[in-house]
Amino acid sequence: MYQRTLALTELVKRKSLFLFGPRSTGKSTLLRQSFPPEAIINLLRSQIYLSLAERPGSLRDMAIEIGRTSPVVVIDEIQKLPTLLDEVHDLIETTTLRFILTGSSARKLRQGGVNLLAGRAWQTRLFPLSSAELPDFELNRYLLYGGLPQVWTSQEPLEELDAYVNTYLKEEIKAEGLVQNLSHFARFLKVAALANAEQLNFANLSRDTGVPVTTVRTWFDILFDTFTGFLLEPWRESRKRKAVATAKFYFFDVGVANHAAGFNQFSRDSAEFGKAFEHFIAMELRSWLDYRRRPETLAYWRTTGGQEVDFVLGHSLAVEAKATSRVNDRDLKSLRALREEGLVRNYILVSLDEANRQSPDGIRLLHWKRFLTELWQGSLISQNEG
Repeated sequence: MYQRTLALTELVKRKSLFLFGPRSTGKSTLLRQSFPPEAIINLLRSQIYLSLAERPGSLRDMAIEIGRTSPVVVIDEIQKLPTLLDEVHDLIETTTLRFILTGSSARKLRQGGVNLLAGRAWQTRLFPLSSAELPDFELNRYLLYGGLPQVWTSQEPLEELDAYVNTYLKEEIKAEGLVQNLSHFARFLKVAALANAEQLNFANLSRDTGVPVTTVRTWFDILFDTFTGFLLEPWRESRKRKAVATAKFYFFDVGVANHAAGFNQFSRDSAEFGKAFEHFIAMELRSWLDYRRRPETLAYWRTTGGQEVDFVLGHSLAVEAKATSRVNDRDLKSLRALREEGLVRNYILVSLDEANRQSPDGIRLLHWKRFLTELWQGSLISQNEG
């Protein structure tokens, strides 16, 4: 059990919520920690599912009964019965109840004109465990195995990752009904994992997987819809240098990406370690933005000339991640190029270098521990920025 940073009980006091996230990130555990068991309608339980599938209108009676002891009604795995959203919509309009609707797949909620409550519910996400949620945090372990709760606490993390990837293939993807050949999709997963943290090139991925470009695009859509992968869009506001327009792809978890790619170990001076460190910082920033309900968008900046800054948070912060124990002046080149644009307020290079300092031109050089402490304490970006 870990204390999660997502303030679920506080958020739902303000508005009903969709809580999205891939399987095994801890949504059900967080719900059980936060609400009484009688407040949770679990659609994975066949008896409840069959009853509501036959009579969706009976949700009203169930919700009213729950409301006698709890102001919040939780419906777990709402994508299994999207028709219930019409009933939820009506209950929000006609009662004082608040709802939390969880899901590990958005595809069924996006198809067929499903009622997404027309703005009557906010959306939030639950991610793998962040450094702020792990009092026993170890960087090397995290960069290899990631932050899925059952992986982090396991004495056999590789076995847990293997089981997760296989379960994902057999259950999630098969349930989507869009992949006829799971062996081909398994090959695609490995190729996608090898392209993790890189710009998407569908033509190259098509060649490497041996399937048409249209199929590759469809399979990436499945990753996005099941929250197993996400895109980091390019930051295109620079004026002095032309920026690329291609997004980068990331898996939702460092350990899942490593395992799918076949990396079961790597050294600190390897390219795989450097990519995992960048991925880790991406996940920390993404979690912080979502959990703190920040307005900034997370993007990356790359010019057609090859200069690149890993992360840009709106106009507030630019972050370059370097898995080096000794930062030198060359490592600041891209941050300085972006700084010349005059569009972002703060610049940070985060690394393994333990000497926290500031360059003469105002770029902060922070050890990763210091960076994460300031990030989660809220001191990197003031509350008035954004």
